Amino acid sequence: MDRVRFTTPSTGDIIAGFSVALIAIPQALAYAELAGLPARYGLFAVALPALLAAGLMSSKYLQTGPVALTALLVVGALSPLADERSPQYIEMAALLALMVGVIRLVLGLVRFGQIAYLLSEPVLTGFTTGAALLIVLSQMPRLVDYDTGTAGVLEGAFDELTHPADWKLSAILFSLLTFVIMFAGRKLHKLFPGVLVAVIVATAISAVIGYDGFTVDSLDGEFLSLSLDFPWDRFTDLIVPAVVIALVGFAEPATIARTFAAQEREPWNADRELLSQGVANVAAAVSGAFPVGGSFSRSAVAKNAGATSQWAGAISGLAVLIALPITPLLNDLPKAVLGTIVVLSVIKLVKFRAMWVLFRESKAQAWVAVGTFVATIASAPRIQWGVITGVVLSLVAHLYRELTVTVASEREDDTLVVSPQGVMWFATVPLVDELIRSELAKYEEISRVILDLSGVGRLDYTGGAAIARLREDLRSKDIEFETVRVNRAAQRSVSVHLK
Repeated sequence: MDRVRFTTPSTGDIIAGFSVALIAIPQALAYAELAGLPARYGLFAVALPALLAAGLMSSKYLQTGPVALTALLVVGALSPLADERSPQYIEMAALLALMVGVIRLVLGLVRFGQIAYLLSEPVLTGFTTGAALLIVLSQMPRLVDYDTGTAGVLEGAFDELTHPADWKLSAILFSLLTFVIMFAGRKLHKLFPGVLVAVIVATAISAVIGYDGFTVDSLDGEFLSLSLDFPWDRFTDLIVPAVVIALVGFAEPATIARTFAAQEREPWNADRELLSQGVANVAAAVSGAFPVGGSFSRSAVAKNAGATSQWAGAISGLAVLIALPITPLLNDLPKAVLGTIVVLSVIKLVKFRAMWVLFRESKAQAWVAVGTFVATIASAPRIQWGVITGVVLSLVAHLYRELTVTVASEREDDTLVVSPQGVMWFATVPLVDELIRSELAKYEEISRVILDLSGVGRLDYTGGAAIARLREDLRSKDIEFETVRVNRAAQRSVSVHLK
């Protein structure tokens, strides 16, 4: 594993760190609400996690903290076990963060960073599209200040859409204001803090007009209080979600680090990223927060602001830590604004076009993506089962591909040329055997069989043994048997069995 190198922060790191913090604070509030916790726990999920993870990262741009997909996985895991925002729910969120952190730490220590490639692209596409759509639907009632009670995501969105008379005009205006500021800010400059400006403007307006809708109203300026008191009796209930979040949630920071490394033509270390994300989640747990990951938007801000080292992440965490006592100034912030921030942050993850393109490339993989998407939507709020379904579908698709081999044949006088295409192993060799025997039964004049292996991508040991048995059987009947044009991937098995 690469050695961690410590340098002094550059001016670019300082600017990037504070720029990220300005965006991280309102995003953290929004993602905590999305995860089912009071907004202040989002700040706890940024401060120490970003500060402590920075020293272990291999990417100088990666920014750690609350992210939308992980927040949705958290609410999916915990909402069936306890009421959102309840003390039991908050305690389980911290335990879940600890479990995720330990899993990632162990995987990093045993240098199993290749899990960054464990989930196939179709599974990730189907899951992120489904999860992002659920996130958007979950925020729709918030955009219009509609109370859905205890209804689930789909039921709540449907209930809201069918009761437009109960929508609050002031909430809609706050949502539109947030959208305009964030959208216009992106057009003005890539570093324009549209999220922060929207939050400040909306909070000020809300305080002045005495806004009577739903507001944050949970920020007490409380500093971090570290604790190791976890509800261990719920450990078994959280094993499956912890594993899913540890694996799926790592795909995002791994992709961020890998993407920026490719752009900069620099190496990156998946094991280091696993360790850093493990430390971040343990820090979130002892802070009483919830599982965290890597943020695309905040990492892009760090890069564009001139970050030159991992100090940028540490400075952003430190800035949030210092800002905790003054966060009660945001208590008048309408939740409609937080909902708009979440929607605008995740809408780009809805990738129906990418799923459609898959049908042109590989129908089997396209159906894996569609199946994962449907399972994610259908299993809400326990969307971890969408991922599990996707992995199963990937295995089925792989097995189908392994079991599929096409066999062409051509007869010239007394010679039969057989040309299989695909993977040859013990389950597919019988297809070749059956074709040869069928041709021999129809044409008694055949005295020579040529097996052309140029189209065989792989021939395993057992497949080679099966072909050897076929050769011996044909030779016992005075039929000459020969293998030609052996693909490199099949040479070893052929050399062992068909000398």
